[in-house]
Parts: sequence; C-alpha cells; structure tokens
Amino acid sequence: MEERSLRVYQDKKFFAKITNTITKLLTPTKIGINGMLISIKRNNVIKAYENYVNVDEENSSKKEEIEKKYEDTFSLYLEAIDKHMMENVYKKVKNGIATNFEKEAMSRYYMVVHLKETEYLEYKYKKQIFLIDLDYDTIKELCKEKLQERYELFYANRMQALYKRLLKNYSIKLSDNLSNREKDEIYNKIFNTVEEYIINILPIKMKEEPDNKIYLEITDDYKNFERFTVGKLDQNDIIEKNMILLNISRKLFTHSLPLVVAEQCYEKLIDDCRMLIMDSKIARKQEKAYGLLINIIEDYNLRLLSTKIYWDKPQAKDEFKKFWNEYKKISGLKDKDYMEYSKQREILFLRRELNIIYKNIDKYCRIEKFYKGKLVNFGVMKELKNSYISDGIYKRKKNENNEDEVFENERERVVI
Repeated sequence: MEERSLRVYQDKKFFAKITNTITKLLTPTKIGINGMLISIKRNNVIKAYENYVNVDEENSSKKEEIEKKYEDTFSLYLEAIDKHMMENVYKKVKNGIATNFEKEAMSRYYMVVHLKETEYLEYKYKKQIFLIDLDYDTIKELCKEKLQERYELFYANRMQALYKRLLKNYSIKLSDNLSNREKDEIYNKIFNTVEEYIINILPIKMKEEPDNKIYLEITDDYKNFERFTVGKLDQNDIIEKNMILLNISRKLFTHSLPLVVAEQCYEKLIDDCRMLIMDSKIARKQEKAYGLLINIIEDYNLRLLSTKIYWDKPQAKDEFKKFWNEYKKISGLKDKDYMEYSKQREILFLRRELNIIYKNIDKYCRIEKFYKGKLVNFGVMKELKNSYISDGIYKRKKNENNEDEVFENERERVVI
C-alpha cells in the first residue's frame, strides 16, 4: 500500500472486530471454541435422550439402536467438558487469572482424578457426576429457561443412575475384609453420597413426578432433613441427619443399598450414639444423645428388622420375634397412655441394648452403668449396696471367712 502511495485510514473497526472474534475462538474461554463444542454436544445428547425416552417399547431393535446413539453422544459430551477443564480452566488456574469458581472446580476435579489409580469404579462414576454437574451450573448461569427445562430431564435421569451405581459400588466394598477405620470411611461415603443426591437431584425428580408414590412416602423425612441443611451441626445433629438420610435411602435406593448394607449403617449410627453418650461430659448433651439413640433403635427395628426375611442365624431371628411381639403389645398403649408407652418402650430397648453390649463389654463398659441407672429410675432394677447395679437372679454363698457374697446366676459375676 505504501509503495503504491495508497491512503491508509486509521479507522480499524472492521479489522479489529475480525481480530477480536478470532482471538476469542482461539483462546479457550466459555464463549470460545470449547464452549461452542460443549453447546453442540449438549444439544446432541439432549435430543438423543428425548428420542431414547420416547421410543416405542415394542420396537426392541430400534430401541437398542437409539440407546446406543444416546450412550455415544453422552460419551462425546463428557469428553468436550473434560477437554474444557484441561485446556481452559487448568490454564487459567496456572496463569493465576482464574475466578474462585474455576479454582474450586479445578480442586474438585483433581480430588476425583486422584482416585483413578486406587478406586477406578468410584473415579469413573464421580468424574461423570462432576462433569455433568459443572455444565449444569453453566446452564443455570445462562438463564435460558427452555434449555434448562429440557436439560434437567436428562440431568436428573442420568445423575440418578450414576448415584445408584456409586452406592452399589460402596455396598460391594463393604463385603470385603476391611478394618474398622476403612469401614467407617465407606459408611461416611454412603451418607455423603445420599446427601448429595437428596440436595441436588431429588428436588428435580419430585418436581417432575409430583404424584410418584415413593416421593409422597418420603415427604416427612425430606422436610426433617431440610432442617439440617443450614447452620452448624454438632455430633448429635450429624448422627440424626444420617439417620434421616438412611430412612430416605430405604425408599430410593432399595437395590443399590441392599438390606444387609442398610443394617450395617444402622448399627454404625447406634454405635456412634453409644460412643457419644459415653464421651459426653455434660448431662444435657448426654440426655440428648440418649433420646436420639432410642429413636434410632426404634427406626432400626421398625423400618428394617421387621421387614427382614432371611436371617443368617435362626437364634437371632427367634430373639427378634420375641422382642417384636413385646414391642407390638407396648405399641397398643400409645393412644391410651403415651407416658406409659414411652416408659415401657425405653425399658424394652434398654434391656435389649444390655444384652448386646454384654457381648463386647470391654468396649461399652462405661455405658453399662448409664443404662442400668435408667432402669433403676424406671423401677425395674435394684441398686445393690456399695453402688453396683445389676439385674437377674442371685444366690448367697459363704466365702473362706464365713462371710456372705452375692453371685449372679446368669453370668456368674460377683457383685459386692
């Protein structure tokens, strides 16, 4: 242009617009090439899901073909989001220009990825949950109601399947030969996973299927759970929250959390309550933990053991039948005399608890006296002189010095 003496204009608006557009496309940002790819893959997976849901059930060959296409588009969709994380968010964090949201997302991403070497199935399901959830947050920021409404149908369905698979994986792991510490980690993962589902997915499912019988049955438990979603929780609150989560899971995840696993989770909560009673130094906190223990024992027997069909030990089944018959008799007092019903219920539960802790008395020696103190207050046990508390049948014998000693026949335990 200079050689030909052509006039050069300073107005560069047209070229500036082209340059800015190219820069945005080449630079991996939300509105750049990765964002465009995610948007395309997202639309594809939503369409594939809608086709899969609406396909005629009778046409099995067509359904298999549509299902395969849905799974293929889903895989490509996840790959696009994963690429966005590594090519965009990672570079921003590395260059120190990432937002707090992007920093937190990258942190969560690496927490999931580090599971790959040791817990591949957990990594596989958690990574999918993370990537879908990340894109859902992006959609909510776009404020496009029609897109969000269509996406939520796919989102809730797919996430439900992933959470079920994750819980099933934890259930299988509990059958391994694990240490107590490893088992506690699995229990905590189960409770946390159920909580995530109830907070993030359940409200969408309940909105989609308001007349679903299962969702109507858990309404009261769901309302109780909402009380624990705000404020700081102490140990007692955490145990109570986990009890509610377990109650809800008995309806939502019957197959992913089979009865044998739910039984172990209930026993874990009961054990946590016992330890809390023993560790509490303040009487008010101790009584609060005791009240929670009674409620968990009732839920455990009412919601789980009463529905149990297969028992490993016939003796345990017979013992429960005897206990259950007594409980049903006491339940008849509920409408007539609630105070008496409450008293008799506690007595029944405490006697059963004593039989359990005697099998592991070294661990629970500090709670034995607490239980027996309750039974003494109810007037069904006697406190012997010099403070030892016990029940059962006793007989007197002479010792070498011709002095009386008292023996308990059932456990042949000396009481002074």
